[in-house]
Amino acid sequence: MRGLASLIVVAWLAIGVLAAWQRGYFDTSEQNCASIGTTLVTVVAGPLNYMGANPQIDCEELPEPSE
Repeated sequence: MRGLASLIVVAWLAIGVLAAWQRGYFDTSEQNCASIGTTLVTVVAGPLNYMGANPQIDCEELPEPSE
């Protein structure tokens, strides 16, 4: 049972990596919060990407740290 669950998780993440690769997220040289976050969320979303999910992360309005 544990081996099957591991296989499902690996397959899920592999599909997510494929979706991120097809969208060109690994080709961009721009490294910022939004691009890294979008790539990670796309990988975690896995097969949901092929069912219409298009996760996007926007980091323009980050909260300021308290003093």
